[in-house]
Amino acid sequence: MIGGLIDDLKNLSPKRQLIFPVLACLIIVASGIGIEYISNPFGGVWSLDQYQWTIWQKQGVPYQLTLWADLFTVGWLMVSMYTTKLLDGLDGLVAGIGTIGATIIGLLSLTAVVMQPETAVVAFIFAGACFGFLLWNFSPAKIYLGEGGALLVGFMLGILAIMSGSKIATALLILGLPMLDLLAVVLRRVFIEHKSPFTGDLFHLHYQLRDKGWNDRQIVLAYYAITAGFGISTLILTGTAKVIALAILFIIGLYLVIYASHQRRR
Repeated sequence: MIGGLIDDLKNLSPKRQLIFPVLACLIIVASGIGIEYISNPFGGVWSLDQYQWTIWQKQGVPYQLTLWADLFTVGWLMVSMYTTKLLDGLDGLVAGIGTIGATIIGLLSLTAVVMQPETAVVAFIFAGACFGFLLWNFSPAKIYLGEGGALLVGFMLGILAIMSGSKIATALLILGLPMLDLLAVVLRRVFIEHKSPFTGDLFHLHYQLRDKGWNDRQIVLAYYAITAGFGISTLILTGTAKVIALAILFIIGLYLVIYASHQRRR
């Protein structure tokens, strides 16, 4: 949040912008929060805690560095933050996604499988904060998130996904469309345009849909509908069904990217 505020004021270079998100991720890992396993939708789990080293002990409690778990946690949080950072191109888009995403995670935390009411409270508080902001941020916006706000939304959604029992599949369904857009933009910049992935442009899906003739409210509401629809599915679906939902989301996202970029080439 502080780093984003400094960026808003000083317009930091892309490399310097990385410092604060990475630092925030390292603080989370150092506090003991992490992803120690990933549920296998076909049964069992993929463990990430095979390689552990005890760094120090305090009052008999060891502090351990867990290689793959810590790396995956940092990577997951960075992707979450940069997804919402780069998504913040239209009024109300990120604040609305934050509201929907946090609400879904809060409801998921109250299910019998998870049953983490403390996480639900945090999620609902954050959803309420996002919704309160959205009332003034929806098009035409009177206030704006800025870099700090956009990063905070991604950071909180990433953390809440971990706190609710490493529900990464849930978060992927909530942020799946923006993450697919992020992947498409990065691949385009690196392999087609041969430039830095941090270079700004107007090839994000929401900008391309605008070029296609959609207005800003239509684009934002479409994102809301897709996010809410697949988010609600996480409360109903389990195991293999979630994989199928992810595949459907991928196909929808891929279609939208191709549909929008085709118009731009013409």
